[in-house]
Amino acid sequence: MELKDLYRKALNFEWLTPEEGIYLFEKAPLAELMDVANELRKQQVPHGKVTWQIDRNVNTTNVCTANCKFCNFYRVPGHAEAYITSIDEYKKKIEETLKFGGDQLLLQGGHHPELGLKFYVDTFKQLKQLYPAVKLHALGPPEVAHITKLEKSTHIEVLAALQEAGMASLPGAGAEILNDRVRRLISKGKCGAQEWLDVMRAAHKLNIPSSATMMFGHVETLMERFQHFADIRQVQSEKPEGHYGFTAFIPWTFQDVDTLLSRIRGVHNMTSSEEYIRMIAMSRIMLPNIKNIQASWLTVGKQVAQICLHAGANDFGSIMIEENVVSAAGAPHRFTYRSMQEAIKEAGFEPQLRTQLYEFREIPAGIQEQVINY
Repeated sequence: MELKDLYRKALNFEWLTPEEGIYLFEKAPLAELMDVANELRKQQVPHGKVTWQIDRNVNTTNVCTANCKFCNFYRVPGHAEAYITSIDEYKKKIEETLKFGGDQLLLQGGHHPELGLKFYVDTFKQLKQLYPAVKLHALGPPEVAHITKLEKSTHIEVLAALQEAGMASLPGAGAEILNDRVRRLISKGKCGAQEWLDVMRAAHKLNIPSSATMMFGHVETLMERFQHFADIRQVQSEKPEGHYGFTAFIPWTFQDVDTLLSRIRGVHNMTSSEEYIRMIAMSRIMLPNIKNIQASWLTVGKQVAQICLHAGANDFGSIMIEENVVSAAGAPHRFTYRSMQEAIKEAGFEPQLRTQLYEFREIPAGIQEQVINY
């Protein structure tokens, strides 16, 4: 393999094999890799702005039977700290979200053994009746797979019912690494890699917009990372013409504070800043059919995320008015609507508030700035 040939192939939006991707990842000088990815960003996102969002991560429940080894958030059924969020609690959180300029709830929880399709349909319908303008970016393939098993149904039937009840889009949660060897080690209770991909195929058939993620820096090999890229790219290529498919890809690093993976297996996040920047660049290069690449400031911090905007990323994600899951494993970073825009400007870009579908939004009149006190 020759670097110049792989650069040319990437700049022509051709699909690199996992082997070719690994070669670039390991051999390319960082500046050259960033330059190739940055050129692809300019072509795919010609407006040149860096988009960002205001939403809130609200957890439907913390009860979960998946027993992921990287999660400090969940509680087993019957635990004293177990909860299911009530409508009154949602109302309080949504009112605050609207005050801070948010237009969306990211609704995720756990694999609760007693919460089937009716619970989610009823919850979504109630929330949409109360707040019809608030978008529900809800659940994720593992939760959809879990509900499908409880109902002895199909992915399509479950997703169609959730869509009718008010689900606007499906997060790419629970992808971790789409390899069953890895999943058996870190998230044995979740759906397998193929079912995760099949849930997304079903969502795309129904034209439910979705995102895709990768959590790396734990027990996976480089080949498993790059096959993950190839699998995501393949599913995107199968979406019906004119459907949304994956609107964005978000790679983020394993957070290891007090997790079972670190305490029992001795697995720690050793991802350097340079490695994360390389992974952002490779996300842009390996996924030519996904337009938006998001830098995970939550897990790598402001400065590394700013550099990623020159390495293929075009999106800074949400200020996340509330986030409980990744934070519970040690992610300390926070933004307000002002500091988010300042960080993007510092990196040399124009910030642009967006919706989940990457439509531009104006900053809401009368928006209040969140006080970061935790």
